[in-house]
Amino acid sequence: MVLNAELLLHPEGPIARRIPGYESRPQQTAMVRAVDSALSTRRPLLIEAGTGTGKSFGYLLPAVRRVLEHDERVVVVTQTIALQEQLHDKDVPLIRSVVPDEFSAVLVKGRNNYVSRRRMERTDQRVDRLLSDPKAQEEVGALSRWVGLTSDGTRTDLDFAPRGDVWDLVRSDSGNCMGRKCPRHDSCFYQLARRRMESGQLLICNHALFFSDLALRARGAGFLPAYDHVILDEAHAVEDVACEQFGTSLAEGSVRHLVRVLHDNRRGRAFLDTLELKDGRESARVSAIQAARQLATASEKFFDAWERWGKQAESNGRIRSPGVVPDTLTPAVGELKGRLNLLRDLCVQEADGYEIDAYEDRCEGLISQTKTLVEQTISGCVYWLEGMPRSGDAFRRLRLAATAVDAAPILREHLFGGKTGVVLTSATLTTGAGSFLHARTRMGCEDAETIELGSPFDHARQMKVLVDERMPEPSAPGYLSSLSRRIDELVQRTDGGAFVLCTNWRTLRECAGLLRRAFGDRGHPVLVQGEDGAPGRLLERFRADRRSVLFGVASFWQGVDVRGESLRNVIITRLPFDPPDKPLVQARHESIESQGGKPFFDDTVPRALIKFRQGVGRLIRSATDEGLVAILDPRVLTKSYGRRFLDALPEGVQVDTIDSASHR
Repeated sequence: MVLNAELLLHPEGPIARRIPGYESRPQQTAMVRAVDSALSTRRPLLIEAGTGTGKSFGYLLPAVRRVLEHDERVVVVTQTIALQEQLHDKDVPLIRSVVPDEFSAVLVKGRNNYVSRRRMERTDQRVDRLLSDPKAQEEVGALSRWVGLTSDGTRTDLDFAPRGDVWDLVRSDSGNCMGRKCPRHDSCFYQLARRRMESGQLLICNHALFFSDLALRARGAGFLPAYDHVILDEAHAVEDVACEQFGTSLAEGSVRHLVRVLHDNRRGRAFLDTLELKDGRESARVSAIQAARQLATASEKFFDAWERWGKQAESNGRIRSPGVVPDTLTPAVGELKGRLNLLRDLCVQEADGYEIDAYEDRCEGLISQTKTLVEQTISGCVYWLEGMPRSGDAFRRLRLAATAVDAAPILREHLFGGKTGVVLTSATLTTGAGSFLHARTRMGCEDAETIELGSPFDHARQMKVLVDERMPEPSAPGYLSSLSRRIDELVQRTDGGAFVLCTNWRTLRECAGLLRRAFGDRGHPVLVQGEDGAPGRLLERFRADRRSVLFGVASFWQGVDVRGESLRNVIITRLPFDPPDKPLVQARHESIESQGGKPFFDDTVPRALIKFRQGVGRLIRSATDEGLVAILDPRVLTKSYGRRFLDALPEGVQVDTIDSASHR
């Protein structure tokens, strides 16, 4: 068949007949043509598609055409699982309804998202011996009932977020998979999903999974089946995700968790205590328990040493050379691994042996991570220590991390270096005057074609921008009081319906703390990221009350879609510059300087511009939205680079100072 996307998108076409209020958008048609051409020639394409373009159809229709007309496999990559599900559950079915031929679209999630039927049954049977906490036991019961009802088998299908220790007991895991020996193999949620993936024509996954697979492919492995094309949505986030996936990390909490699931000293209930052993070989269990206890002690001493080092090192925790702390953890992990291996063949139940296999795999992973981080064996990475030191009775939360400094060489070789067609799209890829230079350079696709498609919305009519020219510097006395007063004034202007976007957690918590009671007294419900529930739940509550105020950082600057009257006011407390002393930022800037570049203008400003555009973009999500964007940072007026931020605003938008506007 021949799939004519332009006819499908016609104002009187089949898609229009299925979507109430459908509007044909020339930007969307232009995007279809550009993506279609890029997939045909397999030349990389960067395409900025403004809010309202309808970029999902803009890339899905050409992707489906490659599937149907050329029998090629296309991978579509979104930033989050939620966006994956939106494409799979909403957009793809609509396309299926207007094309005459069938095609398979598969939602691809990481294995750890799936529940294991066999492990669920095992945990249900042993819950009293595995868990002592009544709430945890109740969760196991709720999960068991859910398994009998779910058709998906992934935790996103749950109506509650299970505890980490509970989900760990029931999730699918490659290490303990029994394969065809499993009594639940034919109905295994993960195996069914994998079979669908292997035969799927259009695969929909998220950034983390895709780049994790790319990192595995670089080492000769891989999870995804071979594909012909990849389309990366929300491509402004690609560099950061790729850098992270090509690094590694080790959290003290992960070691603590491994010990606790094997043997819990305090409760006396855990995996090792539940094993039924042949010939009463109790000594093997005792030895394994002793090895777990020794690992707990070794981990404590290992991270104690890192905490002491951290107090004497750079304030940002950057580790500039290998071996600054001896690797005293690996021997203890190796000992535990050996004891588990001896225990395996003594298990009466075969399934328990497979569980031990999984714990051995975890030990091997810890050994690899520890050696990599202590000896700094991955070149091109920056290494650092982060987290919370010991405080009272609270657990210490230290983490060693390594992240690739520059994703460009990696992506140039492993993503753009083959015969795969690659399309990258986002609403924010340019950094002024249509320049894709930063995106091209940082993602290693210098030869990519580029196209910029504006938004179909009338931002000049729908949006007003106010700038605070008198806000003091954050270091000045009384800054938080001034900031809070201004936020209060702005919230009253729109009677709530406001996002307050902060650049750090401290500002968020202190401002929200100062304003929570006053807002509550005026009937403005206050929702604070990290305090009042999961992000998805916060958004639900925000949409439900048009007078609410939401304080957010990080994730709320991007990827959040609130349409209509609920959001009328976006307050940007500070220009979103990366902290210059952050180890990754510091290392990246050193790399740029070594190549003769200027870090502030080549990296800091472009990154801040993209995040700023993302934040501003939260306001207008439909043709009928209207509202105010307030910028509480006078640097857009007082600094030479400030003009670039104002120029990055949608064309035609009126900019005024807050004080001038208030006197009219």
